[in-house]
Amino acid sequence: MAKVYRGTGRRKTSVAQVKMTAGTGKITVNGRDVRDFLPYETQVMDLMQPLVATNNENTFDIEVKVTGGGSTGATGAIRLGITRALLEYDAVNEGNEDSYRAILKRAGFITRDSRVKERKKPGLKAARRAPQFSKR
Repeated sequence: MAKVYRGTGRRKTSVAQVKMTAGTGKITVNGRDVRDFLPYETQVMDLMQPLVATNNENTFDIEVKVTGGGSTGATGAIRLGITRALLEYDAVNEGNEDSYRAILKRAGFITRDSRVKERKKPGLKAARRAPQFSKR
């Protein structure tokens, strides 16, 4: 049985659970190929960035389960999940300057993007947008 590395990523309202095993570079999201799941090739490139930065594009098979949010949130969540799975894989080299942690931190992939949509307030049209003012 191959070793499984796991990572959980969140972005906006999306949550991605990532399972990474040794393989050929196949990425499956909710039982579908990643290119079928995400509408734009740029989003596929975005979630592949941690693998490209660590030269692991064809080293692991990745299986992802995503819930909530849209395609942009899902992409960010998957990217963070892949990053965390890579960190679990490379835990023995943590202190080295050529460790995955150092590479991914420099690229800015370890930080969780905590921005979420602000709630709508009573009496306003949106979170901060007030109704149009009429003097007369």
